[in-house]
Amino acid sequence: MRELLTGNDVVVRAALNAGALGYAGYPITPATEIMTAWDNAFVKDKNLLFLQTEDEMSAGFVTIGMIMGGLKAFTATAGPGNTLMQDPITMAENMRIPFVGVIAQRGGPSTGSVIYSQQEVILTGWGGNSEGYRVVYSPMNIQELYDYTIKAFNTAWTYYFPTLILTDGYVVKTRQEVDIYKPKKLVKSHPLLLKSDKRNVNKESDYVNLSNTFVTEEETFVVNAKLMSDFLKMKPKVVESELYKKGSINRLIIAHGLVAGAVKEAINTHGDKKSFGMFRPITLNPFPDIALIKSLKGIKEIIVVESAHNQLFKLVKEALYGAHIPIKHYGRPGLGITPEEIIKLIK
Repeated sequence: MRELLTGNDVVVRAALNAGALGYAGYPITPATEIMTAWDNAFVKDKNLLFLQTEDEMSAGFVTIGMIMGGLKAFTATAGPGNTLMQDPITMAENMRIPFVGVIAQRGGPSTGSVIYSQQEVILTGWGGNSEGYRVVYSPMNIQELYDYTIKAFNTAWTYYFPTLILTDGYVVKTRQEVDIYKPKKLVKSHPLLLKSDKRNVNKESDYVNLSNTFVTEEETFVVNAKLMSDFLKMKPKVVESELYKKGSINRLIIAHGLVAGAVKEAINTHGDKKSFGMFRPITLNPFPDIALIKSLKGIKEIIVVESAHNQLFKLVKEALYGAHIPIKHYGRPGLGITPEEIIKLIK
């Protein structure tokens, strides 16, 4: 069924269709309507849980509490709220909590602007005192926002790493026709403090003790080694990217999220005349470095385009260390990038 919806409404519809029953959050532009749309659903369905907390840090911890109790739950935030939420997200990494969060980026630094940017890539993927044991999806449009919100719940409950959907104020505030479908496959949730899904437990051995504190430096090292090992084993199963082109190409534009949509439109209009294509990382963490390297055959120039100064650019340079191909950068922090700008850029 196709419906005309905003991105914020789409997130809630996707979460409900993914089996989510709980939401905890704090209002912040441009993600506030996710909370209010969930509140509207909560008023109509008493099976749902909703709590507006005193801040984003509390929202993250309350979400974790719901999840530990066996519910699929999620939260949403942006900008300064994303900064505050890094504490519960790193706790979710440590304790392997299937935490799901939607990050609707806004311009920074600090309070900055309230509607758009791509300046929360590094914060969302690697924030907090951690190594970034989390999955980050970057959908390109509202339809993908629906698709990857559903996928985020399945990924989180399959691999038990926090899974975040990185979008932006333009996408969540825009209204667009979206195909609202029931997912064919949903991963079931269960109480994380029980060794089985039995509710009538009465023995101490039936419970799982989830710890968030390490006693020694050696224990810290061992836990981190296990987290990294499991994350790397998961990487081939969740990493996603797209190579989009028309005919043969010798220039490759690298972009993600909404900006990738502008690049795709530019390719559809002039790609066959200008010999350029696009590589789009759909997962920013883990980053699709192997796929990116494979896409470089015949490429003489790389152009990284983003609504930030040095976020995607930083990830690309790390992934391509040692590759002798010139890399240019077009960074516009807090500004949208149009297909017309892309065409001028490649000239």
